Amino acid sequence: MTEADRSVRGPARHELGPVDEAALVAARHADRLVAAAREAGVARWVAFLEPIPDHLRDDALPGLRSTALRARAAYGPKDSVRDALPDDVTQPFLESIDRLLRLIARRQHHAD
Repeated sequence: MTEADRSVRGPARHELGPVDEAALVAARHADRLVAAAREAGVARWVAFLEPIPDHLRDDALPGLRSTALRARAAYGPKDSVRDALPDDVTQPFLESIDRLLRLIARRQHHAD
């Protein structure tokens, strides 16, 4: 990969430090949320949440932000994962996604 290719793609995930760490924490909470949705038999939320953990582990920064926003959308005012699953799995995931979004925003702000 040339330097020009790298600048277009952005830094590698391991170079993102706290952002990468927060994404991995969120992925672990997402795994628990998906497992709880499966156990509860809530197919709709399983389908929505299932791809999120892998994306949180693997996406580059632009995709990571999109994934985090998609995950955050599960907590809508009219339709929320909280209505289907217990707080002990939904709250930690929400907190980890919010932290990840703050870190991404901070990183993007400092990059500008």
